[in-house]
Amino acid sequence: MGSAAGETASRKPRVVLGVSAGIAAYKACELLRLFTESGHDVRVVPTREALKFVGAPTWAALSGHPVASEVWEDVHEVPHVRIGQEADLVVVAPATADVLAKAACGLAGDLLTNTLLTARCPVVFAPAMHTEMWEHPATRANVATLRERGSLVIDPAVGRLTGADTGPGRLPEPREIFEVCRAILSGRPRDLAGRRVVVSAGGTREALDPVRFLGNRSSGLQGYALARAAVARGAQVTVVSANVTLDDPAGATVVRVESARDMRDAVLAAYGTADVIVMAAAVADFRPAERSGSKIKKTSDEPDPIHLTKNPDILAELGALRRDTGGPGPAVIVGFAAETDDILANGQAKLKRKGCDLLVVNEVGENLAFGTPDNAAVILSADGPAVEVPRGPKDALAHVVLDLVAPRLA
Repeated sequence: MGSAAGETASRKPRVVLGVSAGIAAYKACELLRLFTESGHDVRVVPTREALKFVGAPTWAALSGHPVASEVWEDVHEVPHVRIGQEADLVVVAPATADVLAKAACGLAGDLLTNTLLTARCPVVFAPAMHTEMWEHPATRANVATLRERGSLVIDPAVGRLTGADTGPGRLPEPREIFEVCRAILSGRPRDLAGRRVVVSAGGTREALDPVRFLGNRSSGLQGYALARAAVARGAQVTVVSANVTLDDPAGATVVRVESARDMRDAVLAAYGTADVIVMAAAVADFRPAERSGSKIKKTSDEPDPIHLTKNPDILAELGALRRDTGGPGPAVIVGFAAETDDILANGQAKLKRKGCDLLVVNEVGENLAFGTPDNAAVILSADGPAVEVPRGPKDALAHVVLDLVAPRLA
């Protein structure tokens, strides 16, 4: 009994990587590498047509397992049943419109579709196709069916497609797909399924002239970690992203902004349909009172002083809007407070002043929070005790925040 338990605990997580016949199949090689190098045991199951894009020897060499696409190969091992039964996760990337349709209808014409039918583990689809195919009512209906059955279908990215076309339908970056899958393998609940989550990320910039701006050191890493975590937990996610150079989180819609006023407009535009708003961005408190139309020249004289004026307080405005209207709007509002001293006292005052439900207070400074892969925080609540989160990966802090958000939605 103890030996079996030890074997289960020590074995590598088993991942099935399904690959369907899209030009983005070559990107699945990178996804496979990310899985294998992080200690996962990966079995690649391509469709027959997918092998025209990337051949079986490539998949076998990268995974360390033989590759088959038909149920008639190695029949004595019953692969059409066994592969799905033994998997801890099945991810199909790219998932074409054809494979989505077959999965939604329960067809079982090859090894991949048989595997999808026998899998009792989490299943993730990362669609990639032309915009017209993604937006077709048949595809939308198939996606809705798969989501209703519990599968996670990641919305495709917006960008360059085959040829000169651009639009929604691009496969998200492999690293971002991997991060969503890793969160699912860690056992995170799908407790945000059907919810709309808005996350602000990055740091706003306030223009002095066409060249210079006032800004801050925020990289957007924490906001993007929150977006990834929300996608993995089933949410429909919009990221209002200010001056971020990171890859878009897989499955999230990204709205790009620059200034605090731009961010305010974008967040308020999403306010009425959002269930949750998480203001993780570092929003400038002030902006230059006047913006020069041309580059400010250096002269021998002392430079003119820069006069500042207040920016809108987006978080406080959200809290007041919810309090005063009582109409449609987010059930949960989460704020972030970056502090350098008197962290808890300043945080408690801000929580009361801003009118949010949760306030994530973290210390910032040299090599702290901004631009680093880790973070530590105290999460203050308007209706409960504070939660201290020790220093660790920003993804871990993101899930602690969402652990506190989900019960408030219920």
